[in-house]
Amino acid sequence: MEHPRQHYNVTLAALALAGTAFAFQQTMVVPALPVIQRELDTTTTWATWVLTVFLLVASVATPILGKLGDQYGKERLLVISLSLFLAGCVGCAVAWNIWSLIAFRALAGTGAAVFPLSFAIIRDEFPPEKVGVAIGLVSSVFGVGGGFGIVLSGLIVDHLSWRWLFIFGSIGVALSIVLVAKFVPESPIKTQSRVDFPGAVLLSGGLVAFLLGLTEGESWGWSSGRIVSLFVVGLALLVLWVVVELRVPEPMVDMRMMVRRPVLLTNITAIIAGFAMFSVFVLVPNFVETPTGLPPELAQLVDYGFGASATKAGLYLLPSAIVLLFAGPIGGLLGRKVGFKWPLAIGMALVSVAAAMLALWNDEPWQVVASQPIFGVGIGFAFAAMATIIAQSVRPSETGVASGMNTVMRTVGGVVGGQVGAALLTAHTIPGTTVPSVDGYEIAFALGSGAALVGAAVAVFITRPQPGRRREAAFETG
Repeated sequence: MEHPRQHYNVTLAALALAGTAFAFQQTMVVPALPVIQRELDTTTTWATWVLTVFLLVASVATPILGKLGDQYGKERLLVISLSLFLAGCVGCAVAWNIWSLIAFRALAGTGAAVFPLSFAIIRDEFPPEKVGVAIGLVSSVFGVGGGFGIVLSGLIVDHLSWRWLFIFGSIGVALSIVLVAKFVPESPIKTQSRVDFPGAVLLSGGLVAFLLGLTEGESWGWSSGRIVSLFVVGLALLVLWVVVELRVPEPMVDMRMMVRRPVLLTNITAIIAGFAMFSVFVLVPNFVETPTGLPPELAQLVDYGFGASATKAGLYLLPSAIVLLFAGPIGGLLGRKVGFKWPLAIGMALVSVAAAMLALWNDEPWQVVASQPIFGVGIGFAFAAMATIIAQSVRPSETGVASGMNTVMRTVGGVVGGQVGAALLTAHTIPGTTVPSVDGYEIAFALGSGAALVGAAVAVFITRPQPGRRREAAFETG
């Protein structure tokens, strides 16, 4: 029995809640990592794996579940993905040591498929005039949830246990499962094909090796044999994956689709957007918390930061999270009028402006706060436009996997951004100490600004989908 298909706003609310629940869990653990390390009696490296393994599994599971959704039903796979996500959150809340926590975080990482599956459902179910705004709203919750996740994490870590991060997360995921199952209809558009297991294995292996090298490069040493080997193996597996995908009759990812100009340039922009977003989300809390926790003799040497608590550090990001909620739908409306490459280009330009403000003006708290609304509008515009451009540039049967790969690009960019920021802080320290100097932060922000400006330039060259492809999509939908 099919669900009625007229409740577009309720369907959209269910998808937005599911996306918010995932975004919360992606960033909420960041402020809690030192506490987790102390309470579970582990090392900094293994505590960091609580975040790393989540990103790794999310990157691998996203395109695979997106493809399975195209084949077996997007609503069905969304419920399965959210159920695995819920099981992971519950497991994290009761984890008895660092190893069980890492294992359950890996299970929770499968929830990343919520975004490509949601975009595909919107593309299939919503009237054409509602698609852009709906995708914009769901896209914006990625940034909204990430920002609010850090804000709420500070409150929870300061006043409750880190386990409550996952308890609260479980509530949101459980509610979203109920709403998706009840109000999101199963899509009539499916692709009858076999699962490309060789492609899935090669993509998984390549992404794991590449992202593992990025996340552990700082602690293992960028020139160490292990890191070099990981990058070589990752590159080899990804090249082999492309070769296999070009030759198998039913590939997991159609390489010809990936090299279409709108898809290729949008994915390049996604890497840059992820880089800029996570560099700000990770570095701003660290910046404003300095010199909290430093010995008196070192605190006297630090000429930046405001000594904020975890709660106050999260509040610095609150303006961007609030603005993001409105920027996504506005970006969708703007895209309908002038073409979606323009809100993408404008969004990346605004991100560049916000990062430049952080690099140049950071002496007073209000200066940091002033950059955040601009940053929020930029990320909201960019994420909304990227998702819509991808959805418009591929056939309905390809939407899940195409959106999944775009999410992977954004995740890879985020990991790169976080690691580049960490490397710059390590390389620029106050003489005679291991404490980062203000130069390290300013260079990192300036680098993010320059990268976002490049992303804006790339976006300008994105072309509209060809009329023939639109007719093909309309024919397939009918």
